[in-house]
Amino acid sequence: MYGKLTKLQQLSTASSRPAQQINGTLVERFIGYLLSECHLSANSIKAYNADIGRFMLWVNSRCVYSLTYSELTDFISALRIEGLSAASISRHIVTIRVFFRFLQLEGLSKTNPADWLLQQKKWAHIPHVLTVKQVDTFLKSPGPSDKFYARDIAILELLYATGCRVSEICTMTISDVSLRDKRAKCSGKGGKERIVPLGDRAIFAINRYVSELRPKLAVKGKPKNDEILLSCNGRALERVMIWRIVKYYAVRAGINSNISPHVLRHSFATHLLAGGADLRQVQELLGHSSIQTTQIYTHVEHSRLKQIHKVFHPRA
Repeated sequence: MYGKLTKLQQLSTASSRPAQQINGTLVERFIGYLLSECHLSANSIKAYNADIGRFMLWVNSRCVYSLTYSELTDFISALRIEGLSAASISRHIVTIRVFFRFLQLEGLSKTNPADWLLQQKKWAHIPHVLTVKQVDTFLKSPGPSDKFYARDIAILELLYATGCRVSEICTMTISDVSLRDKRAKCSGKGGKERIVPLGDRAIFAINRYVSELRPKLAVKGKPKNDEILLSCNGRALERVMIWRIVKYYAVRAGINSNISPHVLRHSFATHLLAGGADLRQVQELLGHSSIQTTQIYTHVEHSRLKQIHKVFHPRA
């Protein structure tokens, strides 16, 4: 077990530190527990850290291990008032549950009041997707006059060709991509690896970038990075930068400014299903652990067909 704290009674009587300092120590130990015992990915750790940080701001000067179920429901109500989505609130509830289980393991709490918190009902949300024509316009928006044209077109082609999450292409290395075999290896959630195919256009774009621009960027990096996508300083390109690149070219292409890298992932899946791909095959390509997650794209396709029926059927 991760290094145990003193018991609740010892911590509360022997320490003269204010509750905020004690809570801060508990958060540090909790994050250490997630790293050493739960072996979560870096992105999952960031999410837990952000959620527990918001929770601790709300807790303020109270001792977190003395909170009651009623007080925890007050926090959930505060999240609703703040305007968080049902999915975000559910994620916060999961974080609080894991945190209080950690307190139990450390002997700081005999019960877990968070276990009684109800998950928020998640209404089916139809993801935004681009049409094939919009994707084509979008992928053509970078031009040779753009400073990082070769890299940027490779990013857009890679996102749409593979359906990868932005975090997956950020960590993709040179050795992960085989242009000869027309495939790439990516590490998904939970460190699960999968192989995704590459189309001819994506291969052409990646090959041009790797041959012409990446060597110039790589020499600026100290130490050198193996990631295929590099910044102007030779460092691995971060997720936020890829988001900015996608939004920049979306505006240039005259597409909704709310577009994100994930919209290309949604479009990838929807276009495959529209072309006749099997749902299980799409699940494997996306790296979904559950087929239920992939089924949302069948709703997208159905809604598209309903719209076509409404426009063209004489009795719609």
